[in-house]
Amino acid sequence: MCVGLPARVIDIDVDTRSGLVDVDGVRRRVDLSLVIDDGLVVGDWVLLHVGFAMSIVDEEEAARTLEFIKFFEGEEDGGFEGFEVVDSR
Repeated sequence: MCVGLPARVIDIDVDTRSGLVDVDGVRRRVDLSLVIDDGLVVGDWVLLHVGFAMSIVDEEEAARTLEFIKFFEGEEDGGFEGFEVVDSR
């Protein structure tokens, strides 16, 4: 099963077609090539899969998905595996 993580876009680099996203407090630079031409703006939510933003989603759907993931993740786990804090520059 493939799971997409919802993430809020906090920075967009049009030249590299990438951006900085936030997943529940964890930031990561991802590829926005598949959604950048769809009117993507800072503050939008995207669905991530293996470092690529696959689609733009609304905030309600993002919240429901994060809640679902947290339910199965368990609070003792403490984070999203594979994500790490990166330099926002």
